[in-house]
Amino acid sequence: MQLYNSLTHKKEEFIPNIQGKTSIYTCGPTVYHYAHIGNLRTYIMEDVLEKYLRFTGLDVTRVMNITDVGHLTSDGDTGDDKMLKGAKREHKTVMEIAQFYTDAFFSDCKKLNIKTPDVVIPATSYIEEFIRVIQVLIDKGYAYESGGNIYFDTSKLEKYYVFNDFREEDLAVGVREGVEEDSNKRNKADFVLWFTKSKFDSQELKWESPFGTGYPGWHIECSCISMKNLGEYLDIHCGGIDNAFPHHTNEIAQSEAYLGHEWCKYWFHVHHLNTNSGKMSKSKGEFLTVSLLEEKGYNPVVYRYFCLQSHYRKSLVFDWDNLNNAVTAYNKIIEKTALFVNDNSGDIDKSEYERLMKNFTDALDNDLNTSLAITALYNVLKADTNSVTKIELIKEFDKVLGLDIIENAMKTNQGEEIPAEVLELVEERKSARKEKNFALADEIRNKITALGYEVRETRQGVEIRKI
Repeated sequence: MQLYNSLTHKKEEFIPNIQGKTSIYTCGPTVYHYAHIGNLRTYIMEDVLEKYLRFTGLDVTRVMNITDVGHLTSDGDTGDDKMLKGAKREHKTVMEIAQFYTDAFFSDCKKLNIKTPDVVIPATSYIEEFIRVIQVLIDKGYAYESGGNIYFDTSKLEKYYVFNDFREEDLAVGVREGVEEDSNKRNKADFVLWFTKSKFDSQELKWESPFGTGYPGWHIECSCISMKNLGEYLDIHCGGIDNAFPHHTNEIAQSEAYLGHEWCKYWFHVHHLNTNSGKMSKSKGEFLTVSLLEEKGYNPVVYRYFCLQSHYRKSLVFDWDNLNNAVTAYNKIIEKTALFVNDNSGDIDKSEYERLMKNFTDALDNDLNTSLAITALYNVLKADTNSVTKIELIKEFDKVLGLDIIENAMKTNQGEEIPAEVLELVEERKSARKEKNFALADEIRNKITALGYEVRETRQGVEIRKI
């Protein structure tokens, strides 16, 4: 399998450290609010990566952190505490906020067929480990105390900017949501390992440490949780492209300073989901969630399909028209599969099975090209082979794609009644057309389409059918 490595800026053959086994670390959510669908695009693509590695026969262990302390609104150790901000917004404790949004995150993941990682660690459960590693970094001369905080000293590294060759004088202060100057730092790029003095007098979560009462910085948690659970050599580190700097850069700095050798060989970064007005983010108010998609009548699995139509290293533009196109395409896959899903006669055509499977594996072996994998799925649907061969191929493909194809095709064949929500919309559309409000009628028709149904005007009246 060839994977693009963000660290080397090229595709490389993936070779795990231990033959037959693979370790993956995933940067988890900061649980102060719902995840938006841009965040979830990253987790969908990481899920496909994990499932495909398992599909190829590798024994995969994936670890994810839950950030419930230490993440400020600026990744440069300034701004508001995200968890405290969420607690104040909802008049709850930080831990209540953390638990609520952790549960909400995994609920969204389940709806999107994202597998829960093998190991999930809240940052607040690893405080002793953070303190231990920070103490080693101090003892080795890589960390210092200043203004009551403990900082990592980036000047001690041969190379700090590992993902890009930044020049110090060219580095903008505001890299991500405004990175401000910290007068306690010896060097502009230094970052906090442990806060004891901060502007948050009401900081709810604090722990005793040799450095003073305080709490960990954001970056240290991922290094410690990964090393503790996956060992000194990590195969693949995943995350959104906006994490590459400074978060992943800082993880590499502190991990390799602690270990004394290379830590992670492959870095897998998923690019942004954009709207027509730019990158999706909570701070801009463009806050699209899985729940909102459901409220508008969309099956979350269709959003997963929408994401798989594009390559993970390309920015993807979201708008409702694009999602509606995905609905139509997905429903056609289900409809075509429903034509043969109950036909169990005959034997698998081995030569066709192998040919069509190779199309699929070739696509994913080529830097996880899910768009070509979807094309391979279409090739199965129109292949000149028997139903049993097609069914077995789709079942295997869906172990990676996670689109519930066979399940939904069988439901279609069970002659499900038209949902009440669709019938209500059809009546609303009739009223709109009667009042000559054709713009509203078109809007309602789009909603009906999003629910997987088509409405037609015939001489006999309105005809409703599944797309």
